[in-house]
Amino acid sequence: MTDHADRFLVARLLRGDEEAFTEFFDRNFAPLYRFALPRVADEDAAEEIVQTTLCRAVRKLGTYRGEAALLTWLTTICRREIATYFEQRSKVPPMLELSDDLPEIRAALETLGAESEQQRREIARFVQLVLDRLPNRYGNALEWKYIDGLTVAEIAERLALAPKAAESLLTRARAAFRDAWTVMEVDA
Repeated sequence: MTDHADRFLVARLLRGDEEAFTEFFDRNFAPLYRFALPRVADEDAAEEIVQTTLCRAVRKLGTYRGEAALLTWLTTICRREIATYFEQRSKVPPMLELSDDLPEIRAALETLGAESEQQRREIARFVQLVLDRLPNRYGNALEWKYIDGLTVAEIAERLALAPKAAESLLTRARAAFRDAWTVMEVDA
């Protein structure tokens, strides 16, 4: 969806257009659910978080400036709702199962050798932070490939792309991950 289309949809929502509300929920529920589920590891909790996110977003629509894609803005709200979910329950977010297929992750894990599980968890959190900072399509594609173990064909199907286009997207996503990983390592 283009920024113009996002702004148009928001304008319709602000006018109280009921069809716009249906379109808003239909278009954004599934991608937000896919974003939330691996972060909370509970289907009911993910659904509740997404519903809360969408309701909160509707109340805050007047603050949406259209500088980022609507889904990106919603993902930011969803990320806050996930944090709130864990804070309210005094729980720790689930750890990602790291695949060492990405050279940066493999190198970080190899430097640990037989180091503690705690250090491995810290790297998993670091990887999740990097993935969360990537554009949604990149983060999703990398999670599907390296955490969920999907094939390129399955990723292509999820993204409604040809397999070659999905391979290209994964290449760009890996490059973006590498760049973000480097920046975060420097900042850490």
